[in-house]
Amino acid sequence: MKKITTGVVILLFIAFWIFLAGTIGSKLTSAPQWVQLVFYVIAGVAWVLPLKPILAWMNRPDERSAD
Repeated sequence: MKKITTGVVILLFIAFWIFLAGTIGSKLTSAPQWVQLVFYVIAGVAWVLPLKPILAWMNRPDERSAD
């Protein structure tokens, strides 16, 4: 159950992240192309940082099944 819940949370977070990056990126259309490139590279990699604790929790063994 933990992996299913975490999977749904990750999918929702990624959908939100894409919406947020696209919204901010659409405001950068008048910026130089190198600024847009830097933004999208950072936005494309930075989504992992908030998800690291969730992924670590998901892969941790259950306390109940440690018998």
